[in-house]
Amino acid sequence: MAISDSDISDTLSAYLESYPDEAAQLRTPMRLLGQGKNVASRRTFPLHVTVGALLVRNNAEILLIEHLAYAITLQPGGHLEPTDVTLIDAAVRELAEETGVEPGTVSLTSPTPVYVEYGKVPARPAKDEPEHYHLDIGYSFSTVQGDVGNIQESEVAGAGWYPIELAERVVGPRIARAINSQTRIS
Repeated sequence: MAISDSDISDTLSAYLESYPDEAAQLRTPMRLLGQGKNVASRRTFPLHVTVGALLVRNNAEILLIEHLAYAITLQPGGHLEPTDVTLIDAAVRELAEETGVEPGTVSLTSPTPVYVEYGKVPARPAKDEPEHYHLDIGYSFSTVQGDVGNIQESEVAGAGWYPIELAERVVGPRIARAINSQTRIS
């Protein structure tokens, strides 16, 4: 069964229980989500959902990618597929697709996302996409043995392990939340 707007709404509600100070910035996507427009589909505008995976290795490094379309360094992630059953499964799929990390080498550190970001995405005429918004829902995972394999060269220019401090400077505060979720399970 595909991911529904109700599944996404439930996830956001759980997230806001953990991070109530973010309610104001998520008010618009929550309203749009309540309209029942199937925001799991990348063809839903002005908003659709994406997922991200923050993979921490040995509490010392985090896996980041060089995103081709946006020409920035960030966590692996992307659009939901009709075959995705849960947001967590979608995040693991994107992690594996983009970085070649074997899914069996990663463990979820919390069923609640460690970040949710709502942001504008520029139009991409080549993909027939107008300017729109992504509601990016990110999960934290840990690994001891996970390593980069074959990257998805159509979307990723490179993937590598970054020391935590550098990753925080490059990507931002979501890194700290990923690390904090690691220490809760250690």
